[in-house]
Amino acid sequence: MKICRILIANRGEIAVRIIRTCCILGIETVLAASEADMSSVPARMADRTICIGPPKSGDSYLNVDAIIGAAIEAKADAIHPGYGFLSENVRLARACAVRGITFIGPTEMQLEAVGDKLRARGHAIDAGLPVVPGGSVNSSADAAAVAKKVGWPILVKAVGGGGGRGMKLVSEPKRLLETVALAMAEADAAFADSRVYLERFVSSGRHIEVQIIGDGNNVIHLGDRDCSVQRRYQKLIEEAPAPDLPAKTSAAMRNAAVAFSRHLKYRGLGTIEFLYDRERDEFYFLEMNARIQVEHPVTEAITGLDLVAEQIAIAEGQKLRLRQDDIIFNGHAIECRLNAEDWTHDFRPAPGTVDAAIFPAGAGVRVDTHIEAGSGVPPFYDSLLAKVIVHDADRTMVIHRLRLAMSDCDIRGVATNRDMHLAVLSQPDFVRGAVDTAYFQRFLDCRNSSQDMRPKGPMDPALPV
Repeated sequence: MKICRILIANRGEIAVRIIRTCCILGIETVLAASEADMSSVPARMADRTICIGPPKSGDSYLNVDAIIGAAIEAKADAIHPGYGFLSENVRLARACAVRGITFIGPTEMQLEAVGDKLRARGHAIDAGLPVVPGGSVNSSADAAAVAKKVGWPILVKAVGGGGGRGMKLVSEPKRLLETVALAMAEADAAFADSRVYLERFVSSGRHIEVQIIGDGNNVIHLGDRDCSVQRRYQKLIEEAPAPDLPAKTSAAMRNAAVAFSRHLKYRGLGTIEFLYDRERDEFYFLEMNARIQVEHPVTEAITGLDLVAEQIAIAEGQKLRLRQDDIIFNGHAIECRLNAEDWTHDFRPAPGTVDAAIFPAGAGVRVDTHIEAGSGVPPFYDSLLAKVIVHDADRTMVIHRLRLAMSDCDIRGVATNRDMHLAVLSQPDFVRGAVDTAYFQRFLDCRNSSQDMRPKGPMDPALPV
């Protein structure tokens, strides 16, 4: 089935990203936008924009009925949900099926299989993947028993969670029950699902993920990424391929991701996330994200693929256009997320109006953004303003050029985390690739306790590259 018109059920830079690919493919685009986004850059770029409700996400971007209504009004063949919001929502996928609209994503059954993290763990075990020691919790007695079995410290995680919500670290037994109760309440508020489970906390773990794509019969991987630079489980810097990872381990992770996806007969684009214990050289399955990822540009950079175009081709019913042997990895790529937040004041959100927006350019430099001078930054949504991606032959050159590129970013009118990125890109541990998921907190603690780690100017030649 040929897709001729797509409703984009999202906003911001991912909406711009999808529109650009659709323009290349000759596909009409209709943007589903809240009242706050009716004059946004993606609204101007789309062939048509339909208002789906008030600014709050629950009244617009999370309103399944409004999204479906907009698709019907636009006579759209398909809905692309982007990432976040309803991108992994079974109810939206089911509503699309009922209305004869193509959902650009996996099947309802696959969304159900991986959206529930306990079910996903079960599928991972069935597929032969190692999982982090842990177990489900239904009572205080369960919590104590599981904790005793897996050891301390422990992570409490929401079964239906994501983005760090409903996830809590517990370091001592006396805090376990109150933390479980807090996580359950947070999970219920965020996901309408209060179930939680416990996992062993790996203190020196790295967050490694593998990009896969499948057509329901065949699955291939598109390499791995490292997303270990995180704050409160929110990613800040991502790169591909994962640096300083033994070749044997990398191959095992990629094969495990393909095995898991084949077990599900997966259709569409997806990402398998792993926790890598570098001290033991062991990895564990964490979860699957059944959608396109924020960090997909680094994979596009090293493979030369357009992942949105591949998503659309699969949604049209085409078989994989590539074999595993066709995927050739070229060089290295790193992405920095430029957010509207004041990182010097505990990352306080910084909504407002952009007075000026100047971004870097040049060979190997890519900027995915939805802002320009005059753009509003509403307080209702994620603070992401832009993603700056640099691709080059090796990681050392990428870091050097990315520091230059970030120095060239000039956003005025709202606070940003640009200087934070410049500081991290200059730190010896990051330059060596010796970071884990606890690295960024150590970076902040060092800065706050002993010295101002921000560069004194756009570039300090004394800092290592």
